[in-house]
Amino acid sequence: MNQSEGVMERITDISELSEIARQVRLDIIESTFAAGSGHPGGSMSAADAVVALYHREMNYRPQEPQWPDRDRFILSKGHACPVLYSVLARVGFFPHEELKGLRKLGSILQGHPDMNKTPGLDASTGSLGMGLSFANGVAMAGGIDGKDYRVYVMLGDGEMQEGEVWEAAMTAAHYKLDNLCAILDYNELQIDGFNKDIMGIEPIADKWRSFNWHVIEIDGHDFQRIFDALDEARATKGRPSMIISHTVKGRGVSFMERRAEYHGRCLRPDEMEIARKELQKPLS
Repeated sequence: MNQSEGVMERITDISELSEIARQVRLDIIESTFAAGSGHPGGSMSAADAVVALYHREMNYRPQEPQWPDRDRFILSKGHACPVLYSVLARVGFFPHEELKGLRKLGSILQGHPDMNKTPGLDASTGSLGMGLSFANGVAMAGGIDGKDYRVYVMLGDGEMQEGEVWEAAMTAAHYKLDNLCAILDYNELQIDGFNKDIMGIEPIADKWRSFNWHVIEIDGHDFQRIFDALDEARATKGRPSMIISHTVKGRGVSFMERRAEYHGRCLRPDEMEIARKELQKPLS
């Protein structure tokens, strides 16, 4: 941390970030296991992007969560909050021990993000489709107030089936919100199976381009590609940016990867034993 300003020090070393992401994935399975419920699969797919945002990209002060000049992050796919909680704990917004209270009565960590309970949250989310609209408002407010903060919002691919997303996409382009960057965690699965079998969303990149967004497609598990995409989005002026992040649901645990059943259930004790062993070593 930069002690003079209280702003988090940026980490650009990919091996260090990969290790943090491994620890975050372990937090995800441990916290949901302790809770007996939760959404591990889509949390694990999003881990690399969220780690990159909080450790390399964003400006914020853990000791001053409401710092007015902070960059904002809105997790529109709020059910994936275990990844955000882990990262917020690891950068100092609250003690790591709080992760054990996930989804428990009286905990600061509810099953979906509640900004009135959890330090470091910029939005209460969980009703899919609403996050981008909220992010638009925050981005517009920044411009009106003369602030230079940026707004990042992560959406799920199943969430692309919500009509409000496209109303918000049109609005952001109309108002030329170039301080807004959306990240689509495109792991191809939702709770009932593959997106393509439920309601196909392709050609997703062309759809966002047609709404006059600057579109960048990346491997969402490649930190260098994540860095490059965030830099490109920051440099883009006159319109918002969409980073389509191709990821693997359940990333990091072999039997969870690309399996819809792990969208919304925690691991059994026998599964946890295997998962812990796999997450004790770096991802290849």
